[in-house]
Parts: sequence; C-alpha cells; structure tokens
Amino acid sequence: MRTPGEPETASAPNESSSRAAAAARLVPAGLAALGVYVALEWLGFIHEVKGLPATPWNPGLGVVFALVALDGPLAAAVLFAGIVLAEILVVDTVLSWPLVLAVAAIETGCYAAAGLLALRAFRIDPRLGHLRDVLLLLAAGLAGACIVAVLLTVLLIAFGDLGLRDVLAATVPLLVGDIIGIAVITPLVLRLAAAWRAGELAFAPALALEAASTAAVIGACLWLVTASPGPEGFKYFHLLALPVVTAAVRHGLDGACLALAGVQLGLVALLHLHGHDIRAFTEYQALMLVLTATGLVVGVVVSERRAAERLARAAERRAKAREAEAAQAGRFHLVSSMASALAHEITQPMTAARALARAAQHILQTPGGDLARAETNLATVIAQIDHAGAVIRRTRDLLRRGAPVRDPIAIATLVDDVLAIAAADPHAHGVAFVTDVPAGLPDVTGDRVQLQQVLLNLVRNAVEAIAAARVPNGRVSIAAARPAATSGDAPPDAALPGIEITVSDNGPGVSDDLVETLFEPLVTSKPEGLGLGLAMCAAIVEQHGGRIALVSGAPGATTFRVTLPIEGSASRP
Repeated sequence: MRTPGEPETASAPNESSSRAAAAARLVPAGLAALGVYVALEWLGFIHEVKGLPATPWNPGLGVVFALVALDGPLAAAVLFAGIVLAEILVVDTVLSWPLVLAVAAIETGCYAAAGLLALRAFRIDPRLGHLRDVLLLLAAGLAGACIVAVLLTVLLIAFGDLGLRDVLAATVPLLVGDIIGIAVITPLVLRLAAAWRAGELAFAPALALEAASTAAVIGACLWLVTASPGPEGFKYFHLLALPVVTAAVRHGLDGACLALAGVQLGLVALLHLHGHDIRAFTEYQALMLVLTATGLVVGVVVSERRAAERLARAAERRAKAREAEAAQAGRFHLVSSMASALAHEITQPMTAARALARAAQHILQTPGGDLARAETNLATVIAQIDHAGAVIRRTRDLLRRGAPVRDPIAIATLVDDVLAIAAADPHAHGVAFVTDVPAGLPDVTGDRVQLQQVLLNLVRNAVEAIAAARVPNGRVSIAAARPAATSGDAPPDAALPGIEITVSDNGPGVSDDLVETLFEPLVTSKPEGLGLGLAMCAAIVEQHGGRIALVSGAPGATTFRVTLPIEGSASRP
C-alpha cells in the first residue's frame, strides 16, 4: 500500500523490466536481420557507379522493407547499419565517411517513411491477400526508390563526386536495382512471415518434384537468355513467363514469389558468370521488372479467387448449419405448438369432468340425493375422459403416421356427440342448443375425434363468448346441409362438393381487427387464450380436404362454416 506523500512509481520497475526484456529479444533478431542483409548485398554483386552504390538487384533492401512494413520504422535501424557495413565489407567504397553516413541516413529515412506509409496510411494487409495490397506495396517501394535516387544524386553532385553527365548512368541502375529488390523479395518475405505467424509454414514433400521441375525449366530458359550474345538474349527472355505464370496459377501468390525469386537469383548469377557489364544488368532488370509485375498480379488474382472460393464454401457451410438450426427450431416449434394445442383441448373436457364428478360426489354425500342425476353425471364424466383419451390417441397416431384416419362419419351422430360433450360445460348453463340436421345427408370422410374437436372448439368458443358477455337467452345453433349451387360470378372454390356445417350464436360477435387473422396461430380475443384453437381447427379441416371460414362476425349473428367432403369424393390437398 502506498503511504501518504509517496509518489506512484510502484509499477515503474515492472514496466522497465518488461521494456528491457523486449529490447533483449529484439537484439538477436536485429543482428540476424543485419547478417542476412549484408549476405544478400554480397549476393547482389553490389558495386559503386560514380560513387553511388548501384546493384543489379537489392535483395537486402527487400528484406528490410518487409520488416519495416511488418514491425514499423524501428526495423529501419537494420537498414542503416547494413548499408554502412556493406560499404565497408562488400563495396570497399571510395566515399568519405560523412558521405557514407549521409547515404545511409537518406536511404534509411526514405524507406522507413515509405514502409510507414504502406503500413499506416495505405493500411495494407501484410498477408497481401488482395491485389490492392500488392499494388500499394509496390507503389510505396517505387516512391521510396525514386526519392532515394534523387536525393543521393543531389547529394553527390553537391559534394562534387558526381557530374551532371553521369546522372543517368549512375541513378538508373540504382533505381532499377532497388525497385527489383523490393518487388521480388518483399512480397516473399511478407508471405513467409504471415505463414510463420499463422503456423501454416510447412514443407510438403509432394511439391519437391514440382519445384525441381520448375527450377529446371527456369535454369534452361535463363541459360538460353544469358548465353546468347548481345541483344539476342532479350528475345528469349519472355520464355521465363511460362514457369512464372504456371507457378502463379498453380500456387497463387506464394508460387509467383518463389518462382520470381528463383528467376532473379539465377539471372544475376548467370549474368555475372558470363561477364555482362552494368548496362546489360540494367537492361535485363528492366525486363525482369515487367515479368515481376506480371507474375505478382497473376499470383494475387489466383490467391484472391481461391480465398473467395474458401469464403463461399465457409458461407455455404454456415448457411447449411443455419438451415439445420432453423429446421430444428421449426420442429421444436411444431412440437411446442402441438403440445400447447393438445393441452388446450384436453383441459376443457377434464375441467368439465372434474366439475361433474364433484357434483356427483355432492349428490352421493347428500341424504336422499338424486341418484339418477349422479349416474348421469358420472356417465358424462366417463364420456369426457374417453374423449380426452381419444384426442391424445389420435394426436399420437397423427404424429406417427403424418395423416388423419379416414372413416365414414354420419353428420347427425357427429353433431349429437359434440352437443353431449358441450352441454356438460359449466359455462353452458343458461345457453340453449339448437340443431338442424336433415335426415338423409351423406356421410363425410375423416377422423371422427378430430372433427369432433373442430366442432366442439367452435361450440365452446360460442358458449364462452355468450357467458363472458352475459348475453341473456344465449343460443348456439348447429346446422348441416348440402352447399348451395354457386353463381357464375363466384370464384371456383366458393363452395366445395360436400356437407356444410354451420355453428351460429347470438354472442357479442368478432371484432373487425381479428377477422383477417382469426385462423392464424397466437391470435385470440380471450384474455387467457393461447390463440391455438382456431388455428388447429383450420389445420385439421384442411387436412381433411375441407375449408373453415367466418361467415359473419356481427354481434348477435356470429356464424362459422365448416365444409367437408362427402364419402367417396376427391378431397382437396
């Protein structure tokens, strides 16, 4: 705990130690990068042209530029130290020490600024997954190389080490060599670093034969190019596009970078072996620059396409997973709705059975009670329980088979059964039931219990609406008849060949805002309703090839109509 007046420096030792540890880790990495830079400068056959450190290509610069793009401008310290060491160990420079330090400072400052521009202003992705990133990286490197060439030329002219007539001869090789070094080596280093950090850097033995074949083709083409006297080799240079583009098409940007590095290294080595001068180096490097741009563009386009295909496949997998989840959610919703509907439909007969059983119990406990009435109540209780059991059984069969049972059903018997069950509802006291079922109506085809459930639900809704509104002289009517012939102006499906059963009541009616959505799930006018009864009725009737509709929702004249196909007629799907 800090005492009063003590400065808040308790965390300073920890921060200092963490910085020291980070610096300690950077030292060996920086020394390794410095060694790589000097070795690559030696391989690039660097030499001075009129005091400028010109080279056919500058691979060390490509490595350091990639480090700047990855880790920021601090990596440019390697470039400064590498330039100074290369001037001493490789070039054996004739420049004075102030000029050597000035050259190193100019190159370091310019390429650090170019790398910072690519990293932060252009916001390139170091993985170079898009053509934009490659083009912006090359643009930043080109800008840095141009500024370096101009500043070094001005510096040497100012100190008298370079004449105006020697500007092009000195600056063009420097500019081309730096651009080639960045264009060939920087993308390769960035791709290798990205693969290393992602843990994807691995050697595949299956690629060894292909790599050897590509190297052989590149070597043969390079030998033909460099061994030809004078300008004859230039016309064969375009043969190198074949292995480079093939590698790019086969393996994307990674293949293009490796093939270009092999071409560049072999080109410089063979040019040096055949004794070509700096002018020939520069001319060949100009062609190499075109080949590099072509290979990189083809490689990154192939990589982009493959990345897009991977993303499309991943999106397809996610879509299939979402579809499976939606199907599972749909099944869960269906089961949940069926369970809710089942509970809704079983609650009513069980409630009526409980009320009747308690009434029978009360009669039996009363001395001199009406035993006949108790017996009637118990018979009705049995009927209610049997009905609830039949609902459960038919629902289980429906889920198991996927289709309702098809049996011939007499309309008069169906209506009588419904009224016998509905009359036991406590809300039905004071409500008159009226039936109008003519004799001789043909039977309908369907599941008896399910059709009973439809009519029972309509009757109970009417009874409950009358009881809730306290309508005096409540009345519920059930009528059955053959549908009337439709007029020529009516739609084709205005009437079905079958039996129409209407359920009418003199209750408060149906509000206008519910008329359009009355048969949809979760739509109800009851304070404690689930909104599943009429939706389930519509589903059952449609499964039977029929149709249910609200004919009138007016107060005192509410009418629902159920149309069912007769036995032997074709039912609608």
